[in-house]
Amino acid sequence: MDCFAARADDSTTTLIAVEEAAYAGWLDGQDDRIKAWLSATGFKGKPGGTSLLPGADGSVQNALLVIENADDLWSWGGAPGKLPEGSYAIDPAVTDAKTLTRACLGWALGSYVFDRYRKREEPARRLVWPKTVNQTEVTAIASGVYLTRDLINTPASDMGPGELASAAAALARDFGGACETVVGDDLLRENFPMIHAVGRASSRPPRLIDLAWGKSTHPKLTLVGKGVCFDSGGLDLKPSSAMLMMKKDMGGAAQVLGLARMIMALTLPVRLRVLIPAVENSVSGDSFRPLDILSSRKGLTVEIGNTDAEGRLVLADALTLACEEDPDLLIDFATLTGAARVALGTDLPALFTNSDSLAADLAASGSSAQDPTWRLPLHKPYAKMLDSKIADTNNVSSGGYAGAITAALFLEKFITPDTEWAHIDLMSWNVSGKPGRPEGGEAQAVRGVLDALRKRYE
Repeated sequence: MDCFAARADDSTTTLIAVEEAAYAGWLDGQDDRIKAWLSATGFKGKPGGTSLLPGADGSVQNALLVIENADDLWSWGGAPGKLPEGSYAIDPAVTDAKTLTRACLGWALGSYVFDRYRKREEPARRLVWPKTVNQTEVTAIASGVYLTRDLINTPASDMGPGELASAAAALARDFGGACETVVGDDLLRENFPMIHAVGRASSRPPRLIDLAWGKSTHPKLTLVGKGVCFDSGGLDLKPSSAMLMMKKDMGGAAQVLGLARMIMALTLPVRLRVLIPAVENSVSGDSFRPLDILSSRKGLTVEIGNTDAEGRLVLADALTLACEEDPDLLIDFATLTGAARVALGTDLPALFTNSDSLAADLAASGSSAQDPTWRLPLHKPYAKMLDSKIADTNNVSSGGYAGAITAALFLEKFITPDTEWAHIDLMSWNVSGKPGRPEGGEAQAVRGVLDALRKRYE
């Protein structure tokens, strides 16, 4: 990664990280020159604050970064955008490998730039790899986040179902995996009728992407990601304001590909399968219609209450396929409902699961990785809101309530009861820039999920 340097040189500046609670004591121990400089520049000693520190001859002696605590990720994430061009090395007094790994990961996440369409000459700010840091871990996680961000940030003109399949195939090749794709009318022959129905109106054929990696003797982990490369809403057309950011509706697919990259780079002992139903929900004479009845791979019939609730339809066929192999664990990611965003905001993904122990593991790991989810209930009485008079189920609930819960309950209809399953409903987007998290496509929940997977399988 080009935000790191292999070794220090004569121009490298030592970066001193001071915890907020210790800042006053640290300042008391400095000479009058440093105290006067920080006072004159209005330095507040708050997390994320940076300052160059002058030497006796007026040259830069060191650089200061205030962090919230030793586990702080995001103060480190904001540092590359605040420090001037140059090479920096963490104070050698810091030796804890976990702290250094967290610092380097934050630095990497904050160094991300999406420059596919506009090349920007960003001043080089490089952090020297500390000797005790786990470079493999930092690179694996940061590269997975970069991949997710890149996929989401790419506009639909260059990230349709075919391009998404190509990205998955390239990822599989990089790590010695395999990737197969079922395309167009072959979806009907292979019994994926709802993926076909949602995507058939587009000039870019729908497809099911199936990536496999790992040893057959390892426990099977299956990830499913919603790959709606653009969502017009179909015949229930979205207004322009709601359609504006729908290039990110393949955010679930981007999450699972980024997570898969992390898993493969860290050689987690799992038999990994990644399933992505990749479609474009377009409008044409071949669009599926409100009140159509669709067949599903599972055999359930689905009445279409709204064509803009298409993500759950394509996921349903993919989840059915996933359960046919009886995975040890099944997790899906999807930009599924605005209701989840109303409930939890844009930064906090909603978690639904049929396993209390899995919920506890994901909560603990999400907190540890500073990448949380929040559990919402699979409240069974709400399932009746999906009733249809002429089909096994409707794809949307009656009334305007509990939209995220009823969407999850719809998906649960396609999960075999003994499959341990989690569904993550997320934004996949930073609506404004924050330290380490630039505006645009974002990897959400994947670092927390990775932490839980490592504890489960390593």
